[in-house]
Amino acid sequence: MPLAAQYIPAAYSLTAFGVWGASDFLGGVGARRANAFLFTAIVHLSSLVAVGAVALMIGGPFLGHAALAWSLLAGAMGGFGLALFYRALAQGNMGLVAPVAAVLGAAIPTMVSAFYEGFPSRRHLLGFILAGIGVWLISRTEAGSGRPEGLGMAVLAGIGFAGFYLCAHQAGNASALWIATCSRAGSLFVTATIVLFGRHLRAVPAPVLGIAFTAGVLDIAGTVVFIRASQIGRLDDAVVISSLYPAITVLLARIFLHEHFSRARTIGMVAALAAVPMIAG
Repeated sequence: MPLAAQYIPAAYSLTAFGVWGASDFLGGVGARRANAFLFTAIVHLSSLVAVGAVALMIGGPFLGHAALAWSLLAGAMGGFGLALFYRALAQGNMGLVAPVAAVLGAAIPTMVSAFYEGFPSRRHLLGFILAGIGVWLISRTEAGSGRPEGLGMAVLAGIGFAGFYLCAHQAGNASALWIATCSRAGSLFVTATIVLFGRHLRAVPAPVLGIAFTAGVLDIAGTVVFIRASQIGRLDDAVVISSLYPAITVLLARIFLHEHFSRARTIGMVAALAAVPMIAG
């Protein structure tokens, strides 16, 4: 049975939420085995090659000057945010970085979207609140773990993600593949510059390269479907649903790394899932 047109943007956003969550899990694992900025640069390089090849094969029209500029700026901001995010994950700060980066990254575009596209309905607004609570419960630092570190890094990562969402949306209705390709070129430029000038360039074990390649393909796939969701639907809807990705990251960490899965995180996952139909409807 074909999906109703009103639910197609939500389906794209849910796809982004799934693959971004898996990509972040792999990113956290890989960044623990290599320099975080170098690992992020490899992720961006692999994803640029992957999405660029697909864009060339499909042969859609290239971006205009304005869309190109917005795409490059989106990539620069998102790439810097992702590098900080991976670095914090590598230091074991997922409980701090995930809620702050995800909620801040979603809140800023949601407020901007409400200003330009009109205030969301009450049901949408309740869904946004429920999703924010869910993300926080899923990823928050557990009680008794001491004062969390890395708050500044989390804030900068969230601002970087918000900047990516907003700038990618400003690229308009051009080819999502070319927007993703050019944004990833901007990301690679920023992270490669940090690696070179920070003298982080060094040999990377083959297994880590494999993790980086897989994370890069998943991350760029999420980027493409997110861009498409924001093009055919509201930006705030796409951002909030996509920002539920910590649910996947935490679930994978529980399955493969045997990390603690508290009652609060279980409630958070239920709240996050309950928010999806409220936002999508």
